[in-house]
Amino acid sequence: MVEMTRRRKSAVLAICSMSLLIVGLDNTIVNIALPSLRRDFDASPAGLQWSVDSYTIVLASLLMLAGSMGDRLGRRRVFQTGLTLFTLGSLLCSVAPGLGWLVGFRMLQAVGGSMLNPVAMSIITNTFIEPRERARAIGVWGAVIGISMGLGPVLGGVLVEWVNWRAIFWINIPIGLLALTLAQLFVPESRAARPRRLDPVGQILVIIVLAALTYGLIAAPEVGWTSATTLGLLGLAAAAVPLLARYESRHAEPLLDVGLFRVASFSGATATAVCVFGAFSGTLLLNTIYLQDVRGYSPLHAGLVTLPMAAVVIVGAPISGRMVGRFGPRPSLLIAGVGLTAGSLVMTVLDAGTSLATLLSAYVVFGVGFSFVNAPITNTAVSGMPIERAGVAAAVASTSRQVWASPSASRWSARLRPWAPPRPARRE
Repeated sequence: MVEMTRRRKSAVLAICSMSLLIVGLDNTIVNIALPSLRRDFDASPAGLQWSVDSYTIVLASLLMLAGSMGDRLGRRRVFQTGLTLFTLGSLLCSVAPGLGWLVGFRMLQAVGGSMLNPVAMSIITNTFIEPRERARAIGVWGAVIGISMGLGPVLGGVLVEWVNWRAIFWINIPIGLLALTLAQLFVPESRAARPRRLDPVGQILVIIVLAALTYGLIAAPEVGWTSATTLGLLGLAAAAVPLLARYESRHAEPLLDVGLFRVASFSGATATAVCVFGAFSGTLLLNTIYLQDVRGYSPLHAGLVTLPMAAVVIVGAPISGRMVGRFGPRPSLLIAGVGLTAGSLVMTVLDAGTSLATLLSAYVVFGVGFSFVNAPITNTAVSGMPIERAGVAAAVASTSRQVWASPSASRWSARLRPWAPPRPARRE
């Protein structure tokens, strides 16, 4: 009976990890297809940014609401609904006839994706009760985040080169359908003993903050940083932040539990996630354009060049997860800090003539740093929380991963205009 219980727990962890895999892939896999989208849809830079940002904004805005829905309506039910919407959105993205349609379908994907990460974490924390066992499970969970985001550019390059950009969405469909079927068989239904009430005002304020900030940063390079549009949007975001904090701190059952940030470990993990994923998202977008438009590589060649980064993430992320379970988060975070800083410093001097060896070295070092950061962030955010608050903590941690990704991508892409400089001869 004990062995059957372990197998069922392993199955639950695998199913939850599958959902995280496809959501993480979609955070990065689209970047490699941006030049192809630009050509096929004759898209502007702002339009291309929205094909990425529409996904991350909606995903970040709804994560905490989805966690509350899982507590209230049933975690497996919400999880399966998310898988259905995400898979359907992926199918629709693959047949989008224009950029506007693609942006809309990406938003549908994000609605489904928002129901996966926090709800899956709630399922995991309610399945793995013993603290050390839970730490290992969270370590695996954090490792999958790193693997999915590191694998995205490579897989995207292969699919764009050998098929077309539409194929990057096909990969989600069989994984989503398999996870949906297995969830029905292995994931037990569960609800919070006392689910929180809905907080519509808090949800609206969260959307205002994220949408105004991102849209302001996207619009600024087009209309000017001192224009009324830019200043108005950024001012709205700045005004909504203290209003959100004040309202939520006085609400009996807030969407955003401000009290979580009084826990030093949680605040540190959240701040780290914002910084790391902002840097990672900006790096991916910048390198996509650098490899294809500056060095003249094809999507496949660009994906293969980033393969060393993905490889070390795939190898290092599970090691980090095991280290967190055995030694705690500090050793992994130290390794991550050194790797990310060193890799970023090397990439600051890249130009069209940089040797391939230098480029690959930078990617490897940066990849090592990124591979070690996800497991300790997730573990630190949720391990010190009571079981009934773990889902909320996971939702906030997931939101923090998304919250600076869009503004970061927008800021970097503004430096790359025009998007189609004269292409040099293809380098091999």
